[in-house]
Amino acid sequence: MPRLRIRLVFDDGLKVGPGKADLLELIAQKGSISAAGREMGMSYKRAWSLVDEMNAAFAQPLVQSSRGGAKGGGASLTEAGQTVLNAFRTLETKMQTAGAQEIAVISDLLLDMSGEK
Repeated sequence: MPRLRIRLVFDDGLKVGPGKADLLELIAQKGSISAAGREMGMSYKRAWSLVDEMNAAFAQPLVQSSRGGAKGGGASLTEAGQTVLNAFRTLETKMQTAGAQEIAVISDLLLDMSGEK
């Protein structure tokens, strides 16, 4: 079954898609921006850049972080961050469900690469 991937593009140029949603989800799970970035195969700098971009674009930051030290640093989603993540995941599910028939029609027209068609 094919996956439907959506990307929200706002007038100010901000884009929110599956990559940023995955990053937010991993930050929530791992408690670390750098660990979330590593899990996604991106550099520490890239992960921080995406978080900074999102935090600057929304009325409230989506991720809060604390610097390392004796107890180490960490990061977590704010209430706004969790709300954005939940809304995006819900939108993905709704789009996949609402478009299931059309996705099936398109899929049925694909060339069978196994050579049986």
